[in-house]
Amino acid sequence: MASTSRPNHIEEDDDDMEEEVQHFDDFTLASSWERFISDIEATCRQWLADGPKNLVEKGAVAIEDSKSLFKVKYDLKNVTKSYCMEFYFQIDDNGTGSQQEGIGNWNSSSHDLQLCFGVKDFLLIAPQSASGVLLDTPESSKLLSSVAIALSNCASLWPAFVPVHDPSRNAYIGIQNMGTVFTRRFEADRIGSQVPVKLMHLEGLYELFVSKFVYSGVDFSMHTFKVHFMMRLTYETFTSDEDDENSDMDEFMGDKADTAEHHGSESRNKVHWDDDCPWSEWYSAEDPLRGFELVVTWADRTVENTLEMAELENASPHEAEKWILHPVLSPYLGEPSHGKRIDFSSQLLCLVEALDTSFTAQFMEDFVSVENSSTESLKTSVVIPPPTVLDRVIKDLFHEGSKLPNFTKGEHMLSRALKAAPLESLFTQFCLHSLWFGNCNIRATAFLWVEFVREVRWCWEESQPLPKIPIDGSIDLSTCLIHQKLHLLAICIEKNREMNEEFLDCVGSDDSSDASVSVEENHKVDKRINRSSKADLQRKRDSSVTEDTSNQLKFERNAESKKSVNQIRTDAFRRGSAGPVGTMMLLKSHQPLHAPFTQDPPLMTEDMHEERLQAVEAFGDSLNVPGQLEKDILLSDMSAFKAANPDAVFEDFIRWHSPGDWETTEPEAAEASVGSSTEGSKDKWPPHGRLSKRMSDQGNLWRKSWKDAPALQADDQKPLLDPNREGEKILHYLETVRPHQLLEQMVCTAFRGAADTLNQTNFGDMRQMTSKLEQLYLIIKSTLGVLQRNHVPDREQTVKDLRRLCVAFEHVEKLVTVAASLHRKFLDASRLAQVVFSDFYGNYVPMMGINPNEEENKSRTQEMQVGRQEVSLRERQVVSNLFSPPSANQSWRKVLSMGNLLNGHEPILREIIFSTGDDVNNGIHYAAAADVAASSDRRGEEIETHRMYVSGTSNDLRVALSVTSCD
Repeated sequence: MASTSRPNHIEEDDDDMEEEVQHFDDFTLASSWERFISDIEATCRQWLADGPKNLVEKGAVAIEDSKSLFKVKYDLKNVTKSYCMEFYFQIDDNGTGSQQEGIGNWNSSSHDLQLCFGVKDFLLIAPQSASGVLLDTPESSKLLSSVAIALSNCASLWPAFVPVHDPSRNAYIGIQNMGTVFTRRFEADRIGSQVPVKLMHLEGLYELFVSKFVYSGVDFSMHTFKVHFMMRLTYETFTSDEDDENSDMDEFMGDKADTAEHHGSESRNKVHWDDDCPWSEWYSAEDPLRGFELVVTWADRTVENTLEMAELENASPHEAEKWILHPVLSPYLGEPSHGKRIDFSSQLLCLVEALDTSFTAQFMEDFVSVENSSTESLKTSVVIPPPTVLDRVIKDLFHEGSKLPNFTKGEHMLSRALKAAPLESLFTQFCLHSLWFGNCNIRATAFLWVEFVREVRWCWEESQPLPKIPIDGSIDLSTCLIHQKLHLLAICIEKNREMNEEFLDCVGSDDSSDASVSVEENHKVDKRINRSSKADLQRKRDSSVTEDTSNQLKFERNAESKKSVNQIRTDAFRRGSAGPVGTMMLLKSHQPLHAPFTQDPPLMTEDMHEERLQAVEAFGDSLNVPGQLEKDILLSDMSAFKAANPDAVFEDFIRWHSPGDWETTEPEAAEASVGSSTEGSKDKWPPHGRLSKRMSDQGNLWRKSWKDAPALQADDQKPLLDPNREGEKILHYLETVRPHQLLEQMVCTAFRGAADTLNQTNFGDMRQMTSKLEQLYLIIKSTLGVLQRNHVPDREQTVKDLRRLCVAFEHVEKLVTVAASLHRKFLDASRLAQVVFSDFYGNYVPMMGINPNEEENKSRTQEMQVGRQEVSLRERQVVSNLFSPPSANQSWRKVLSMGNLLNGHEPILREIIFSTGDDVNNGIHYAAAADVAASSDRRGEEIETHRMYVSGTSNDLRVALSVTSCD
């Protein structure tokens, strides 16, 4: 029994021992702080093992405003509190971690602790509380000691920092193990108010730094201390908001002091930055560059006494080694407008909404009266501007000068691809005015259109020329239909004016001869005939038989001695001749064939051409289309030809008007024997030929028209264009045009007009902007193509496409304003303008396709940044001019306490780095002598024993000190 029971007892003991081993407590980690240190150590070892590259791949977070700084974090828990440990590290361009050395390049994207203490990779441990700082000094020291022990166990040289004191003080303490001998301790604090006067100046700051490593009884004026000094000053121009505030304050003070006649004069005469930009006629844009920050840096130099510091404080910023310029952008550049701004893109969007509403009515007058409107939203959401605004718009359109504008002004090479109207034309100006009239709601647009047509009818009825429309030339069918109609109407008005002037001249002549005898009347009639004959001769036309006929016959007899009596008689009755046509002769009378002056073909708009084409399709080719649709033109040409060639036959007209219908059949063998030749002519006579089959068919309409055509010169014929009839037809079209047809043409014209206006902007040699404008025209053309048809296939989809077009237009409009603002500010420093714009362009263009409504994209679209650009020596004066001297009000509000003024501007931030070191090779303790820093002139053989970073202004001072000791 014993033997059997013992093994069981042994097995039980073994199980107890295994259980005790599993729950064995290592008494070296017994306390909670020791467990806490172990947790920190394990985390740091893992981060060291991973390395910077792997940490980024595992999800390290990039720090905002920095391209190379990342952080990872780990939550720690003690018995009573929870902490968050963050590791900040930098990655160079090659993907490896940066070396642990001080920062001397004033990297603007550095972390606050990097600037304060000159470190790169570091740990930051803070409690997870509302304040995020440690108010208890023993606790902060204990926490920092725990981190130092953990880092020492890991053989890590990372510095560690703990936030302390009140959060407003932005205070830290820190420690860094620099090997087996040296330890570095850090401390930073801030004076938020009541800064001592001594610390407002460089001399006092220099003495404060020296006092950290010399005995308290040392007289600074009797000793020299070689201290390395670097300084960075930041200047800022006054923003537009401050300018507005100052102008308002000045105006208020002026109203108090000046008389009433000067009230408000400053605000009325205020000059905006874009007053000479092409869009300033329609709106005033906010300057996209709110201001500039200039960072002026004095490089590392050695100073030995306070006198040198005083000289540096009085030095001009132009003496600094480096200038860095940072443009401050307006927030609106990173935000969609959503109606918050007034510019072309916002108003074009309103016009698109008006187009969407226009399909609900038959006539534009239906939108004018709210009671008759079929859309309930029109009764509450839209208003019509007061009559004074309407009068101003109509006056600007019709009564502001009569000089014909330059229709190619602002025209891009791709503009004519858009079926719209030229920028300076009457209809384009109407469309651009409508964008701002009543915020371009459909009711206001309809009201303005009705008044516009009413004014056009007044010009027609009073025979007054239409402004901003040519009165001659051909109709440009590549433009929109309304522009074509207005052009034709302007020509009709001009023809009516000419007819009225001729009628008044005739009436005046009849009235003046009222009391004359019949002999005197006949004499005046003869004089009028003579004047008419002279005018005809100047137009190369033969006159009727007058008392000068004998002189003419004598001249012709000398020129052609063999001319027959019949030829003389024919020339006497020739009318409306433009001169002989080469050596061509009339077939029957053997007289020279003369080309007549003919009427111009009637001008037609696009819809008139379509009507004729529809008639061709309806009647077909069986009725000989030229004989039907062009009958009036053909009869006019035949009548003019008969008047210029009294002895002509139908074959002569065909030989001149349609040479292709005259077939030559002259035999080769009979060339020398048959017929005769006119003296001085190379043509054989008579020419052998016949009419083509088309012209010789029975019932040919051309031959029938020839028989019916009277012999009348062009001046005596009925005009091919009836101005009264065509004018009334045009006005009927304008008064009855369907709302959606009008709005479709307005949308096309407004987009082209707005784009052509932006195209006039002077932005220098910025090729990105030129390319982007070309892309905009191509997008406009592809999007607006559907509106150029008679029927919009999908109204809803078309409106969506137009809204997207407005967004694209908004992006380009912002780019144009930025380019224009930069070009104006850097006229004498074009390189700087181009590099700043290129940086902005590179950041902005990728966001043009981002939906700003998505949460993850809001931060990207709202925070537009432009990189800092170095300013060359020859560009410094241009940049300095941006900092205009402050006004009396601005100087009064700011207390100038620091030096280094730039055109009267005090730096908004001054940053200084003092440092000194000991020679490592001598092994001298850092506090062994007061002037130990002077023992070595070579920085490479020194270790930085003291470093002090000072930043702030005269009212806010922050000091960060790091001290290296030999343990």
